[in-house]
Amino acid sequence: MSIQAKNIRNIVFAGHASKGKTTLCEALLNVAGTTERMGKTADANTVLDFDSEEKKRKISVNSAVASFEYKGKNINLIDTPGLFDFAMGTNEGMRAADTAVIVVSARSGLAVGAEKAFKSAGSHGLSRIFVTTKMEDERADFYKSFNGIVAKFGTQVCPVVVPVISDGKVVAYYNMIDSKAYEYDGTKRKESALTHDDEARFEAIKAVFAEAVASTDEELMDKYFEGEELTAEEKIKGLKLGVADGSIIPVFALSGITGIACDMLLDFIADVCPSPKSEYAIDSNGEPVELTADENGPLAAVCFKTVADPFIGKLSYFKVVSGKFNSSTPAFNANTGKEERMGKIVKLFGAKQIDVSELTAGDIGAVTKLSGFSTGDTLCSSSNVVKLDGVNIPTASYKVAVSAVKKGEEEKIAAGIARLCEEDPSLTYTNNIETHQQILSGLGEQQIDVAVSRLKDKFGVEAKLEAPKVAYRETITKKVSAQGRHKKQSGGHGQFGDVFIEFEPYDTEKLLFAERIVGGAVPKNFFPAVEKGLNECMEKGILAGYPMVGVKATLYDGSYHPVDSSEMSFKMAAALAFKEGIANAAPVLLEPIVTLRATVNDEAMGDIIGDINRRRGRVLGMNPTGDGNQEIIAEVPEAEMSTFSTSMRQITQGRGSFTTEFARYERVPEHIAQNVIAESAAN
Repeated sequence: MSIQAKNIRNIVFAGHASKGKTTLCEALLNVAGTTERMGKTADANTVLDFDSEEKKRKISVNSAVASFEYKGKNINLIDTPGLFDFAMGTNEGMRAADTAVIVVSARSGLAVGAEKAFKSAGSHGLSRIFVTTKMEDERADFYKSFNGIVAKFGTQVCPVVVPVISDGKVVAYYNMIDSKAYEYDGTKRKESALTHDDEARFEAIKAVFAEAVASTDEELMDKYFEGEELTAEEKIKGLKLGVADGSIIPVFALSGITGIACDMLLDFIADVCPSPKSEYAIDSNGEPVELTADENGPLAAVCFKTVADPFIGKLSYFKVVSGKFNSSTPAFNANTGKEERMGKIVKLFGAKQIDVSELTAGDIGAVTKLSGFSTGDTLCSSSNVVKLDGVNIPTASYKVAVSAVKKGEEEKIAAGIARLCEEDPSLTYTNNIETHQQILSGLGEQQIDVAVSRLKDKFGVEAKLEAPKVAYRETITKKVSAQGRHKKQSGGHGQFGDVFIEFEPYDTEKLLFAERIVGGAVPKNFFPAVEKGLNECMEKGILAGYPMVGVKATLYDGSYHPVDSSEMSFKMAAALAFKEGIANAAPVLLEPIVTLRATVNDEAMGDIIGDINRRRGRVLGMNPTGDGNQEIIAEVPEAEMSTFSTSMRQITQGRGSFTTEFARYERVPEHIAQNVIAESAAN
């Protein structure tokens, strides 16, 4: 029997690193009766951190899905990483979910990761819930954390489950919906008559809840103003309306480690959280079309995550937005324009795959061995082509050069990294033809470290990392003339070529070759050989061996021998003239300059500008972004940007972001140029 969309709940758990997201998810799975015991991150035995890298590092590095039944609802729980290096995992979860549970530590309060998750959930149109976990800690302070959330996000923040504090300790949890307090023995609860130390504050926070719920509906508001108590059913009605439209952002106090009060969050997810909503897609004419979560509607599903394993094959996680899919569904990939043969369809419980006959509108699952179906792609019908929004891919800003530890394994590395980039599109892999390096780009050091570790474990190839080389250039700064004379006699025909060439600075990327020969001093048929000899020399400058730019070479005189002269002779003569002339033309080193666009919070503005200045950068201007941040526009030497990603994260506490774009080449300061030249000579 098909699962109806109204009974599906897609919930993503997001927030700052180490605040208890995975632990909370494990508690919910246990409370729901789907696991016999709660897994622990420290013991590497959780349902959701099942990847070998996660077990080794004891952190989440991937998004993971666990589907289960609770109170007649099909809940798809999506756990995401908190570390900013693995932001792609959070974006995957946000794309698939309808509600975001933002986890905050009641001990340390609101953190940057929670702020970013709140903003991301809002941009995806998700309903939002705050959970203050770690309430078992004696240093936990729910009310301080709650006030911090209200101060940051406004009065739509609404308490639903709050701690009852007696003699300074949490003794029970009060549920605003049924107006009852509960004590816990393990995860089992019973009603409590315990009272709060500060009854005035307790009554005030109850009033905040009642007013928030009543304001969602005129009938409820009338009853509230008449002083009547709202029933549990009326409260749920108001919460459903408020959570769906974002006018209410519920807050729950609980303990993920012990599982205490997790049942009330689970009940809320089942009873109040919205079912999958309609989405807009673009049809074949480029027009928007609304798709409702209807199993009888047109086919439409989006791939939000890809797993490319050399042993189990490709696994594509997808959300059905409209219609229903089974293994015989003739699907069409709107992004590639190709028909796809559906593979086996499964539901997911961490690493466990559960075979299902079909997946209906609103639900989440995975399909095996669908080779052309990649993250962000839309599956639909070839007769009704639509394209859904894909997954937001964070911009890679941290770069390293990758090479094989063992010679001859370069192709294995390239193939392995290509598979890793398929899994995580925030990783990019390019070949720098100038520096002859393979460049791996990502969001930070830990993401790159995980990628290299997976290369070894999954694909059996070891890689080493180093800082990417900078693609310097060389040029000249004054006009000179030089002679190149090549003469060689060894019996029979000899070799003879003689040229006079004028070298001068010129605004050109490649060599600009000209000639003003008079009287046939050098026959025209040797001009191409002279130009070819000069172009070959331009590939490697005389200072540090970098390509040369900005040179005009004019052949103005020379001589030849009617028998011994040849193209090779004049090519060699041109090379000799180049070597002498460039050395006397005051050669200098040029470095690439990039345009930096950095978005930062106001508090970090001064420190970021100072950091840019220390990198020999020039700030060109600043623009407000409209969300309380500023965009700094600057020009910075590329050689100084290798550690900027780390500095930006530290200074802005993870709030900032930036992009770079090549601008031009500029002369390298003399003291730095000497170091570059010396380093080149040493290599």
